[in-house]
Amino acid sequence: MDEQRLRGKVAIVTGGASGIGRASAIRLAGQGAKVCLMDRSVQEAEKVRGAIEHAGGEATVVECDVSRPEMIREGIEQVVSRWGRLDVVFANAGVNGTMAPIETMDIRDWDETLTINLRGTFATVKYAVPHLKPQGGSIIITSSINGSRVFSGFGFCAYSTSKAGQVAFMKMAALELAQFKIRVNAICPGGIKTNIGTNTHPTPELEEIRIPVEFPEGAAPLAEGPGMPEQVADLVLFLASKESSHITGTTVYIDGAESLLQG
Repeated sequence: MDEQRLRGKVAIVTGGASGIGRASAIRLAGQGAKVCLMDRSVQEAEKVRGAIEHAGGEATVVECDVSRPEMIREGIEQVVSRWGRLDVVFANAGVNGTMAPIETMDIRDWDETLTINLRGTFATVKYAVPHLKPQGGSIIITSSINGSRVFSGFGFCAYSTSKAGQVAFMKMAALELAQFKIRVNAICPGGIKTNIGTNTHPTPELEEIRIPVEFPEGAAPLAEGPGMPEQVADLVLFLASKESSHITGTTVYIDGAESLLQG
């Protein structure tokens, strides 16, 4: 077994009940971190907590809808009250949201995607900063290849905008927080085998705006199919640990070169 790289550290994972969040929470806990799963799906998050504890780790669950800033603030305060510190923040919660042409997208659908993905990230970082300042730490934001390298997801204007915004925010935060030894980085996954498709809502009008795009046959050059959440979790662990102590303000693509074909 590897030497535990995060022994004594405390981590928060938003959207920790499934997919990348679940895999990352398990990976961080396996390396000694005490992990709080902040998720609106409490029942699923409890299953992850059970898996962590069964493996000998320590975890807790806090119900949190990142579209509600007060829940984020209260959740973070609960974690610090319980464990006395905060070292790692994985701002991972997000949705694909509604896919629609600009002309027909409802303003409320636009707002919902931006509120969850972008404002939720901002609020998570905002309320975590005071607790990271005493000892420094690592903030990791889940962005996407969409909005940074890939723009062929027709109807994804809200999602891609939110993901591009996360990268810009990450860079601003990295510079502002460097003086406090708080590192801020963003990961940009490509196709990963998760259930985020359940939060995707295409509209019939999409067919009116599609432009024929011919992609090479097959999967990402480095893989035989979508990436796995556990592969992303390995990257999250690296960015959370001292092994990445001189890395901040950086966007890391984890897509098996998929976006180089599609960009």
